[in-house]
Amino acid sequence: MKEFLVKTRSRFEMVDITEMVKSAAADASLQDGICHIFIPHTTAAVTINENADPAVPEDILNELDKVVPFEHNYAHSEGNSAAHIKASIIGASEMVLVENGKLCLGRWQSIFFCEFDGPRTRKFWVKTIKHF
Repeated sequence: MKEFLVKTRSRFEMVDITEMVKSAAADASLQDGICHIFIPHTTAAVTINENADPAVPEDILNELDKVVPFEHNYAHSEGNSAAHIKASIIGASEMVLVENGKLCLGRWQSIFFCEFDGPRTRKFWVKTIKHF
């Protein structure tokens, strides 16, 4: 398993971590198998989506904020309930197939670390699983 750090710059942000995941596969000499990406935080998440147009991650964050607004009548005393809810909606893990040493992502796809309670220094883990 490999651990990576991500320094987020704002409260809500989507950071492209595709190259870091690629490096985990390369470091493990993974030719065929799976990269499992896991976020060990309750106010952050991971997703796969378009990275060709920077408006797409922005639209995702804006629409999530409409569905789960930061300001609301939440009971959680820390004031970050919206971040917990958004992280639960998006999810804490993704799996990406690896074939011939390359991540099997669609033409426009990238892997994003989703920050909902930043800025912070966060971590994520990548576990490579070889296909035999």
